[in-house]
Amino acid sequence: MADRYLEVALDKRGVRCTARLLDDRAPLTCQAVWDALPLGSDVYHAKYARNEIYALFPPFAAQEPPLENPTVTPIPGDLCYFTFSGAELGTKAYGYGKDQQETVVDLALFYERNNLLLNGDVGWVPGIVWGQVVEGLDAMAQACNDLWRSGAQGETLSFRRA
Repeated sequence: MADRYLEVALDKRGVRCTARLLDDRAPLTCQAVWDALPLGSDVYHAKYARNEIYALFPPFAAQEPPLENPTVTPIPGDLCYFTFSGAELGTKAYGYGKDQQETVVDLALFYERNNLLLNGDVGWVPGIVWGQVVEGLDAMAQACNDLWRSGAQGETLSFRRA
């Protein structure tokens, strides 16, 4: 299979980067995301995982992918996929809403080093690494830092086929 690429964007800020899907390491996750593109939703900046931005989506795969190519220490440029059921992270601070009952899919971009997927409420939260940014990470990291300092209000994180 030829390499597949997607564009990851902070739409309001007009910043984009290109990522390669890791079909060889997370084939089921890559196919689920690819088939669902384009995707876009409100962006959040992580509070505990450090250098992460993410957006939340209703489930879009016929069956949620297994934990393939897992990590708890994502590196700069990693795209990660998480599934949370019910009230697993039921606090408005995470963007899920206090009375969250539905399953949500969390698509995340890690833009700098020293990340650790350890949540004080639930412990380790492994993610599926399904993509790696190959172009534009520096500009995206600057925009993510601005998002951290200035706020995410009105900003959208989107994923599109490149």
